[in-house]
Amino acid sequence: MLATLMFGGSYVRTAVHKAKQAVADNEPMEFKLDRAKQMIRDLNPEIANAMHVIAKEEVAVQGLKEAQGKAGERLVKSEKDILRLKTDLEGGNSYYVYAEVQYTKDQVEGDLRNRFERHKVMQDTCDMHTKRLAAREVALKAARDKLTAMENARQKLAVSVENLEARMKTLEVAQASSDLNLDDSMLSRTKELVNDISTRLDVAEKLVNAQSAIPGEINLDEPADRDTLKEVAAYFGQERPAKANVASGK
Repeated sequence: MLATLMFGGSYVRTAVHKAKQAVADNEPMEFKLDRAKQMIRDLNPEIANAMHVIAKEEVAVQGLKEAQGKAGERLVKSEKDILRLKTDLEGGNSYYVYAEVQYTKDQVEGDLRNRFERHKVMQDTCDMHTKRLAAREVALKAARDKLTAMENARQKLAVSVENLEARMKTLEVAQASSDLNLDDSMLSRTKELVNDISTRLDVAEKLVNAQSAIPGEINLDEPADRDTLKEVAAYFGQERPAKANVASGK
C-alpha cells in the first residue's frame, strides 16, 4: 500500500510537471518576452536594497576604522608611558616626581603594574577589533562584488531580451512574407488576352494591306505628268512664276 502511494505520488508529480511544461510550451512568445521584461524590472528593488545595505555597511566600517585608529593611538601612548615608568624604576630611586607631584617607589611600581594590566586588555581589545574590522571589510568587498555581478547580469539580460525581441519581429516578418501567396493566375490570363489581341490586329492589318493592292491586275490609268517646279513651290508655300512670253520678247 505504501509503495502504491509513493509511486502514485511520483506519477502525480510527473503529470503535473508535464502539464505545466505543456502550458509553458504553448505560451505565446510575446507573453514570455513581456514576462521576462517584468522579471528584469523586478530585479531593480533587490539591487536598490543591496545598494542600501552596502552603503550602511560602508558607513559602519568607516566608523570602525576611525575608532580603531584612536584605539591604536591610545595603545601607543600607553606603551610609551609604561616604558618610561619601567626605565625610571630601573634607576633605583626612592622617590619620583611627575607633574610636580612626588611619588614613592612603591606607588610608582603599583601604577606601573596597573598600567601594564590595562595595556594588555587594551591590546587584546584592539587585536579583536582589528580582526573584526578585517572580516567586515572582506564581507563588504564580497557584497560589492555581488552587487556588481547582479547589475552586470541584469544589463546582459536586458540586452538579451532586446535581441530576442528583435529576432522575433524579424521572424514574424519572414513568416508573413512566406505566408503571402500572390495569385498570379489573373495576371497570366490578362497577358494571354493582350497577346491574342495584338496577334489578331497584326493579322487584320496584313489583310487590309493585301486587299488594297490585288496582285495580277494591269493598271489601265496613264500616269500623269509630274510638274516638279509646281510641287517644290507648293511644298515651300511659293507661287510658281508665270511663263515668259517668248513671242513678245518679254
